[in-house]
Amino acid sequence: MGMLEAVLMTIATAATPLLIAAVGELVSERAGVLNLGVEGMMVMGAVTGFGVALTTGSPWLGIFAAIAVGALFSLLFAFLTLTLVTNQVATGLALTLLGLGLSGMLGESFVGLPGVKLTNIDIPFLSDIPLIGRLIFGQDPVFYLSILLTAGVAWFLFRSRVGLTLRSVGDNHGSAHALGINVILIRYLAVMFGGACAGLAGAYLSLVYTPQWVENMTAGRGWIALALVVFASWRPWRVLAGAYLFGAVTIGQLHAQALGIGVPSQLLSSLPYLATVVVLVLISRNRRMTMVNTPASLGRPFVPDR
Repeated sequence: MGMLEAVLMTIATAATPLLIAAVGELVSERAGVLNLGVEGMMVMGAVTGFGVALTTGSPWLGIFAAIAVGALFSLLFAFLTLTLVTNQVATGLALTLLGLGLSGMLGESFVGLPGVKLTNIDIPFLSDIPLIGRLIFGQDPVFYLSILLTAGVAWFLFRSRVGLTLRSVGDNHGSAHALGINVILIRYLAVMFGGACAGLAGAYLSLVYTPQWVENMTAGRGWIALALVVFASWRPWRVLAGAYLFGAVTIGQLHAQALGIGVPSQLLSSLPYLATVVVLVLISRNRRMTMVNTPASLGRPFVPDR
């Protein structure tokens, strides 16, 4: 029972950064903007969160700083793609490369230093319930925030007037502009929300998942978050299910290595990324579902005076 509880808790911890980053990117893509810089924003959030928490001794200040840095990085992306109308794919890739390089430089002095861990919440009596106690009532605050974030985004997109406006911008920015909607402003806000979520996801890695700084510690999780959005057909609750599925694959391969299963460790370590490829291939076969749910203006530039 204790072993099962530990496995389930590690799955939840592994899934949380994927969920936060993917939900943020989902909002951005629902507004019609494809930001491939999630990996770069996550790693910048990780190094910023770790550095600020280490300097101040407060993990919460580290989290807020990471959110701010993620939003600032996304603001750079938004300025280039929405104001200067650069190519979204190329700009997103450049943002990822910038984040990886800059984080390595900024975090060089942090390597090997013990981090400041964000402590878990312990609710008396409830957290002592066998199996589900620590899993539901003994997690860290960001875990609960990720669930609330998913529910809030689901309500916002499909139950609020502003969410409907955002989706209309992503589906047909020309018609939205003709109706008097400020397409550029909405896309700016959506992209910054996605960047803030990516920064928070990065801080989670360096303050909760593994409270330390290691160069490139995101290890491709930003790309998995991008794949999760497609896997979920741009639906928030499906993103949650997909994040926990990928979290289970990640933790499963770690336990398989610990048990000494006769499979090369390199192959086991690649399982989360192989699962990403397999899922994308399976989804691409159902073209009807993909076409119905994909925002029609995704990745398309918008210039108001044209």
